[in-house]
Amino acid sequence: MQDSQIIRTEYSDVMKKSYIDYAMSVIIARALPDVRDGLKPVQRRTLYDMHELGIRYDKPYRKCARIVGDTMGKYHPHGDSSIYEALVVMAQEFKKGMILVDGHGNFGSIEGDGAAAMRYTEARLAKITQDAYLADLDKDIINFLPNFDETEKEPEVLPVRVPNLLVNGAEGIAVGMATSIPTHNLCEVIDAVKAYMKNDEISTKQLLKYIKGPDFPTGGIVVNKDDLLNIYETGTGKIKLRGKVDTEELKGGKKRLVVSEIPYTMIGAGIGKFLNDVCALVETKKTTDIVDISNMSSKEGIRIVIELKKGADAENLTNMLYKKTRLEDTFGVNMLAVANGRPETMGLKKIIEHHVDFQFELATRKYKTLLRKEQDKKEIQEGLIKACDVIDLIIEILRGSQSVKDAKACLTAGRTENIKFKSGISKKMAAMLRFTDRQAQAILDMRLYKLIGLEIEALMKEHEETLANISTYEDILNNYDSMADVIIADLDRIKKEYGRKRRTAVENAEEAVYEEKRIEEQEIVFLMDRFGYAKTVDAATYERNKEAAGAENKYILSCMNTGKLCVFTDTGKMHQIKVTDLPFGKFRDKGLPIDNVSNFDSTKEQIIYLCDAEQLRFAKLLFATRQGMLKKVEGTEFQVLKRTIAATKLSEDDAVIAVEIITDNLEVVLQSKGGYFLKFPAGEVPEKKKGAIGVRGMKFKKKDELMHVYLIGEGSETKAPYGDKEIDLGRLKAAKRDGTGTKPRG
Repeated sequence: MQDSQIIRTEYSDVMKKSYIDYAMSVIIARALPDVRDGLKPVQRRTLYDMHELGIRYDKPYRKCARIVGDTMGKYHPHGDSSIYEALVVMAQEFKKGMILVDGHGNFGSIEGDGAAAMRYTEARLAKITQDAYLADLDKDIINFLPNFDETEKEPEVLPVRVPNLLVNGAEGIAVGMATSIPTHNLCEVIDAVKAYMKNDEISTKQLLKYIKGPDFPTGGIVVNKDDLLNIYETGTGKIKLRGKVDTEELKGGKKRLVVSEIPYTMIGAGIGKFLNDVCALVETKKTTDIVDISNMSSKEGIRIVIELKKGADAENLTNMLYKKTRLEDTFGVNMLAVANGRPETMGLKKIIEHHVDFQFELATRKYKTLLRKEQDKKEIQEGLIKACDVIDLIIEILRGSQSVKDAKACLTAGRTENIKFKSGISKKMAAMLRFTDRQAQAILDMRLYKLIGLEIEALMKEHEETLANISTYEDILNNYDSMADVIIADLDRIKKEYGRKRRTAVENAEEAVYEEKRIEEQEIVFLMDRFGYAKTVDAATYERNKEAAGAENKYILSCMNTGKLCVFTDTGKMHQIKVTDLPFGKFRDKGLPIDNVSNFDSTKEQIIYLCDAEQLRFAKLLFATRQGMLKKVEGTEFQVLKRTIAATKLSEDDAVIAVEIITDNLEVVLQSKGGYFLKFPAGEVPEKKKGAIGVRGMKFKKKDELMHVYLIGEGSETKAPYGDKEIDLGRLKAAKRDGTGTKPRG
């Protein structure tokens, strides 16, 4: 049996170390982009794999399943869905400032439709990706690392020539941190980079002369321009976004509102939510000026049309859409990225600084490689030129040699002992030859046609070009300004070829002010059936249909149309409903489920009591629970602004069974499930705060519990069912609270 070593350690230390390792793995290797190329590992690996597969912009499309499978097998062993989702997003024009993948097939829509399965869709690299993200990989400009199983090499970072982190933005949730970087205009970002390169003391405020603000692919309007300086200095903040709404005049004095651009945050399900929110504004009578809404969006762009009544105030309605829907939304900025192997929140200038440093590093490595190649060419060219001058001697050496080794030794070191010469002069001249190894090999490999006069001229011209290139590359490597000029020229070329106009407007807009039409206060009647569908009707309509209303509805309540209703549930909660949120109309209208206009959940709660909030102003409420706990609470404690509050505190496995308005001149009768009745004065129920459990109202036998609570006045004839007959509660003998009660005689 082999000896085993048991290491004893604190469990919390192991958990802490393991969790930190996991967290850092997610942060660095999954969720956050690198500041240098602005790409997450999955994006970088997918683009590099497409490059390796030869799926260039000028080559045919290939199935996405092929790309995903190859990427997963070679570089990213984290499941095909994450790779395909990353591939799809890089091909969606409405999500990226510059698409990096040219998709062919169904890659989803701005309205939230998902992409087709990867076995149906095809893709290839976009031209800018090939040109500005993957160029010069053969020039040793980046480091390559072993992949997960050390069978392949993958790039540590891609040699991206533009500040991709700003151009395409980023979104990612790591462990304990998240990144959210908006997209920007390529031309503006390039101008800002050039300005920084010319003056690295430039301030963020000066950079904002070039970068006006975010430029979202969906357009829209940034309305808090003055906040941008602080956002770009700190790397965090909130950008207020609005959709673009135009007013179109129609025949007959009518108007319609047309939404042609949406906030970036509305991409996907947000458009459907916006349409539903507008419909809800109409249904709840928040506005009566909207006649119809239709979504006419297509591949050409967004077009949501809202038809208005004649004489409607279009400007006021536009402000209502900003205030009441997601047509005005907030984009949270947190410019977090991996810099020097660590997550860091950076301002605009810091991101540009990292990008410029990376560009100089790329250029240095590129031109060192090019210089080395040109120097190698120069060495060979000089050898061939020298060889042309003594070509007769070289031919004599070759003819007199017994082997290639002897010939090469003569050319490089002047060794003539194994070579037959025609004359002593030739032997003396051969002894003086000192070609380098490369030059000697090039001479041995040279074909005879190279001795033609024109070929020799071409060699001389090529040598001049090589010398010029060496001079240029040395100047670039030794002179900051020369290297900066090369980088700037490359940026200008990219800007000219791929730049486009800004789509998002940036301005300081006034707060949207919506003046709600004042509702004329009137008394109405609330009706709710046993299925939870509620509505309100005017008092006259109710009076005409009083009998039918009583038969069809579980709750009937008079209230003011400007008030609120309070719903107390068995879970101890109180939900408030604004009466204006309920549909007001005809008696035969179906109404709305109260779940839709409040936080009440009919699948988890039951209504115990429903009343007008105004009733509670001068009242006290009795609370009774299944375990027999009682208390009185001042009604004013329930006059709150919140939609939902805890109305009472409950013990474990307890539930509210009754909530009633109580006065001290009443008597309380408790009826248990086991058939016991206890009657006592209401004054014996103590007054408590809503956060209290209360006091015991009745002692129960084993497995018994409270079933009903009755409040009776003096001399009243309130009857309660008991078995197959009824009990007159007024005739029960009065006792004290917290008794066991009595069982009526059969």
